[in-house]
Amino acid sequence: MATSLIPHAPAKTPAALLTVEEMGRADRLTIDGGKPGIVLMENAGRGVAEAAVAHFEKAPVSVLCGPGNNGGDGFIAARLLRDWGWQVSVFLMGARESLKGDAAEAAHRWAGPVYPLTADAAKGASLVIDAIFGAGLSRDVEGTPAEIIRHVTQEGIPVLAVDVPSGLDGDTGLVRGAAFRAAHTVTFFRAKPGHRVLPGRALCGEVHVVDIGIEDKVLEEISPRRFDNTPGLWWPAYPKPSMELHKYDHGHAVVVSGDAAHTGAARLAARGALRAGSGLVTVATPPDALAINAAHLTAIMLAPFEGADGLTSILEDKRKNACLIGPGAGVGSSTRECVLAALLSGAAMVLDADALTSFAEIPRDLFVAIRGYFAGPTVLTPHEGEFARIFPDLSIANAGKKGKLARARLAAEQAGAVIVLKGPDTVIASPDGKLAVNSNAGPELATAGSGDVLGGIILGLMAQGMPPFEAAAAGVWLHGEAGHYFGPGLIAEDMPEMLPAVRRELLETLS
Repeated sequence: MATSLIPHAPAKTPAALLTVEEMGRADRLTIDGGKPGIVLMENAGRGVAEAAVAHFEKAPVSVLCGPGNNGGDGFIAARLLRDWGWQVSVFLMGARESLKGDAAEAAHRWAGPVYPLTADAAKGASLVIDAIFGAGLSRDVEGTPAEIIRHVTQEGIPVLAVDVPSGLDGDTGLVRGAAFRAAHTVTFFRAKPGHRVLPGRALCGEVHVVDIGIEDKVLEEISPRRFDNTPGLWWPAYPKPSMELHKYDHGHAVVVSGDAAHTGAARLAARGALRAGSGLVTVATPPDALAINAAHLTAIMLAPFEGADGLTSILEDKRKNACLIGPGAGVGSSTRECVLAALLSGAAMVLDADALTSFAEIPRDLFVAIRGYFAGPTVLTPHEGEFARIFPDLSIANAGKKGKLARARLAAEQAGAVIVLKGPDTVIASPDGKLAVNSNAGPELATAGSGDVLGGIILGLMAQGMPPFEAAAAGVWLHGEAGHYFGPGLIAEDMPEMLPAVRRELLETLS
């Protein structure tokens, strides 16, 4: 097991991710406030140079500069590294005379030669500083830059990227034609979505966010809607222990089991809900699965039911305030009817797996029910395959160029529910446009039943009264931390047992 759950104390404030447009506004607001742009550029270039010194041996370096401000950052980094005794060669895409504004001033402050950017610009270098294109790339990379990317990649030359690796879209994390694979990326003020969403996250290497003199107060005017999924995003709504609360104050979660041959997934989810803090958890079980579930459960209660009417009867007890349907439920009309009945109960809902696939032919019926007068807050937790079944127009095949964040946001608007689009870069999207990107999920989570436990964790948090977006984001984060804490060899049954330690350290760190 890992020795530390939370190696760096998480902040109590949200960590915004800024789009390219929002970062441009942050720059303009700062410059309009009296801080010259060249000062910001000097600070950015210094951050790049300091990262080179911190993470690489002193060796010949090729600084590849583009025609915009990204190139200006490269000129400044080159000047500082040369002053610090590094052997530096600078290559520029386009004519030096064509540079404008702060980038022209940065180039003027570089006293050395400037070579044309050619396919062999990295020849003989032990490090490439990539300052060709920034995050706002508007076209695919081709021609000479693409040739350089291929050469550097083939030769295995380490890359330090400025803002994002050239060729990476900063808003979507998608590759535009070709892109460098950086060992380290230095960005400024705040990270961008492209640093967090795959494949961008894999191409950026270690991301360093550098303070260049932009004050946090500009965020008040920008009002960002995209965030890193860290505790600061949902901590104010996270359930805190209190001596004055009893078990029903912590909610009563219901997990709907499948038939006798499909009971394990529901029990995994129920255990996740219990370990997440739900005061009581009941597995609603078909009669043929009652004995099997009873043989495996102790603290978790059982309630036999038959069909949608039976589930309605269970949920008539309003103390049962949250319900999960999907894991092992089976695909078909029976599951659809149970979902619609549960939505009519007003309980907070988590819908996963078979509960989603059962509406593949008629997703509109699900969305109308979610938006219905009696429906409670609802979270949908699809992986990409399930997502494509109920949002075919937003699948990777049909809308992949929009990027994962945009697809999840549009799905949340369409469904009227919080969407947890699962994967190593899980995105949590709210119908109001708020988005979070999760980054703490390790490869150990790729195991059967992991998603069932996640659904249960989110359910347990919603049973305790967390709003759906915050519950989903917190559940995804806790799920990732539990996997990280156990490490290699994790199976789904292990995950709920990691939650007490994760929750304890979270409370001790942030309380």
